[in-house]
Amino acid sequence: MRLRIPNTFVLLFAILALIALATWFIPGGKYDTHLVNGKQLIDPASFHYVESAPQGLVALMKAPIKGFVEAAQIIGFVLVVGGAFAVVQKTDAIDTGIRSIARMHEHSALVRAALIPVFVTLFSLGGATFGMNEEAIPFVLIFVPLALALGYDTITGVSIPFLGSQAGFGAAFLNPFNVGIAQGIAGVPVFSGIGYRLIVWVATTSVTILFLMWYAARVKQNPTLSPTYVLDQTRRLEQPAATGLDRMTGRHKAVLAIFALALAAMVIGVVKFDWYIDEIAALFLSMAIVVGIVGRLGSDNWVAAFMQGAKDLAPTALVIAIARGTMILARDAHIIDTMLHGLMPLVQSSHPVFAAQKMYLIQSVINFFIHSGTGQAALTMPIMAPLADLVGVTRQTAILAFQLGELSTPMIPTSGITVGVLALARVPWITWARWMIPLQLIYLVLALVLLVPPCLMQWS
Repeated sequence: MRLRIPNTFVLLFAILALIALATWFIPGGKYDTHLVNGKQLIDPASFHYVESAPQGLVALMKAPIKGFVEAAQIIGFVLVVGGAFAVVQKTDAIDTGIRSIARMHEHSALVRAALIPVFVTLFSLGGATFGMNEEAIPFVLIFVPLALALGYDTITGVSIPFLGSQAGFGAAFLNPFNVGIAQGIAGVPVFSGIGYRLIVWVATTSVTILFLMWYAARVKQNPTLSPTYVLDQTRRLEQPAATGLDRMTGRHKAVLAIFALALAAMVIGVVKFDWYIDEIAALFLSMAIVVGIVGRLGSDNWVAAFMQGAKDLAPTALVIAIARGTMILARDAHIIDTMLHGLMPLVQSSHPVFAAQKMYLIQSVINFFIHSGTGQAALTMPIMAPLADLVGVTRQTAILAFQLGELSTPMIPTSGITVGVLALARVPWITWARWMIPLQLIYLVLALVLLVPPCLMQWS
């Protein structure tokens, strides 16, 4: 019998119900806090039990709407950013830009040699800056035939957009959907710590590129080494080369320039002027308006694109609301500090380095069940952030541990993105999983190593 994992909403509501049930059995508890540099930090030696307040059925059903209200700023931010990026995509500038670069391989040996590094880097930048995730799925239709035309295989074609975007997402430095939200929840300045995160992103992206180039070279030399060799032979007969690629116009270039300027403005605003969610959302909305004008979308098309982008992220908004509802139930029942007190021995170690690495492993397990970066941040950061205070790990490091846990996404069969990509490419999950094992082990070791410097330098 095949095991079927519930979708994120069912799983989160089940967690919500379990927490409501747990409030009847877990005693209330509380840590005292003290103000340090403007932040309320837990005093780890001050835990004491208090009277609990069990949450019943009425509280359970009210929790999602309460979560929506408390997370309104984050939810509004997600919807505005989603709408803004949909406007950019409506102009076809991003798609056409990638296709234009892909066409160059026909005329330049240098481009052919640089194709994997360049495109993996571009997709990784997308994951690291604007949270490219599901958006990478349709690019499989471009890169699989392109990889076959270059003498590679289906695995290579899938990996360029998929692993590129996932590496960037897991090692993001400006992604508002995991870094921004996690930092906002943890009470850390949004997009702070960008210096070390850039190092993490470069390391993760470089490892992905080197692995893919090594694999692609082996497959090009001996195609029978490919796990998809039979499928590739059939595909080459069906579509021997990628054709019909659109030319990039001046309008497309202008849109991409505006998009790049907006990202640069966001970096400057965050670093120099302490921008927060409101300012960043306003910037993306302004960018969307300018892109609509330059791209000549017209008011009707602009509104339709923006609304569709917001609509696509409506499930994410509800995930945030339900996840926040779990914390509301636990908070109202006074059991959050009790759970922290119980979880601390599992994470606490002789050195903060080992504590941070344990947090990463825990987040990797949670990622098997909850694949939404925003949902996982909303669910785990209210616990992990104060837990980090208790075990001597900075909150910035705890957020990095949460991010790196998402590097397991390409391997897990419960991820809708993974399943969608593989279904589109006609690659069985078991075939992909066997191929991914070496790279996943590399990601594991890399993550454990990358968590060492932040602990040694007390990264904040």
